Amino acid sequence: MKVTLSCVAATLILMSSVAGAADAKPLARVNGVAIPAALGELMVAEQVAQGAPNNEELRRAVKEELVRREVLAQEARKKGLDKKPDMVARMEVARQGILIGGFINDWVRANPVSDAAVRAEYDRRVKDMSSTEYRVRHIQVESEQAAQELIAKLQGGAKFEDLARQSSVDAGSKENGGDIGWVAPKGLPQAIADALGKMEKGKFYAQPVKTNFGFHVLRLDDSRQAVPPKYEDVQANLRHDLEQQALSSYINGLTAKAKVE
Repeated sequence: MKVTLSCVAATLILMSSVAGAADAKPLARVNGVAIPAALGELMVAEQVAQGAPNNEELRRAVKEELVRREVLAQEARKKGLDKKPDMVARMEVARQGILIGGFINDWVRANPVSDAAVRAEYDRRVKDMSSTEYRVRHIQVESEQAAQELIAKLQGGAKFEDLARQSSVDAGSKENGGDIGWVAPKGLPQAIADALGKMEKGKFYAQPVKTNFGFHVLRLDDSRQAVPPKYEDVQANLRHDLEQQALSSYINGLTAKAKVE
């Protein structure tokens, strides 16, 4: 069985010599150095969380892996690698990462987002949704002249999809004949959103549309009334977003108050 270690577990292995001294029943001893049983339990829990069955085979594999890594860590220390500045810096970064991760998890648990806040965020987003969605194709080029030439070809009967595959610099849509799927105006550059409001289904826009990405030739394939997602389908993502917003605000506040010289 292949067993992998997370950054947390790998860093704890580097600390196993110190932690093992306080562990009454170590998982194993390697050249007199104790591997804490708690480290084995941590690694088992990580593997189970990733889908591994919690059985004796897993526990044997975890023990073997931790023994192997302790052997290697001891050899590294013998060579003085743990004293090299770059290694010391890396271990400090890993140690900080563990502390920060623990702090963030603790803060999120202590500051839960209420169901009412999640529902209010859902209602706000639904209210802000565009009433109409558009099925759009575009050909993105780098110059207005190139866009004008494409429009002339369309006026002459050329097929939009073929021109998109030949000329568009938008790798994400060119192979699909310029199709960017169903989009809401608020998710588009303002110039494109404005143009869509003036277009008819099945027609291309007779003028190049300029954005920060270049110049676009547009065709409106269809439109429909936008239907908001069900609350139950998005509430977990909304809660996560609100948690991240609150955490970011808290961290920004701490940073603003910190004395930095």
